[in-house]
Amino acid sequence: QVQLVESGGGLVQAGGSLRLSCAASGSILIITAMGWYRQAPGKERELVASFTSGGRTKYADSAKGRFTISRDNAERTVYLQMNSLKPEDTAVYYCYAEVKDSVTFFLGGYWGQGTQVTVSS
Repeated sequence: QVQLVESGGGLVQAGGSLRLSCAASGSILIITAMGWYRQAPGKERELVASFTSGGRTKYADSAKGRFTISRDNAERTVYLQMNSLKPEDTAVYYCYAEVKDSVTFFLGGYWGQGTQVTVSS
C-alpha cells in the first residue's frame, strides 16, 4: 500500500504565499510521476503542476510564473510553492503519485486526502 499525506494548506489573503508538501510512504519501489491537482467547488479536478515520468515539470497555464514544484527524492516528498495567490486559486489541492509497488510490482496511481487552500480578496 502507498500513502500520500499532504500538508500546508490554509487561509491566505490575495497576493500571499503558501507552500504545500506531500510525503509518500509505503511499499514504494519507484515513483514515476508526482504532482499536484486541484478541484474548486462545482469544477472538475485539474492539473496544477507535476513531475512527469520523464522527469520534466509541467504546469497549468494559470500556475506558470507564480507556482513552483520541487521535490526531495530521498524523502519522497514533493512541494508546491504558491506565490501571488488569487481568489480563483481557492480549491482543494490533491497530491497525486504514480508508483510501482515494491511488493506486487503493480504500477498504479494514488491520491492524497486533499488540503484546502482558501484565498480571500
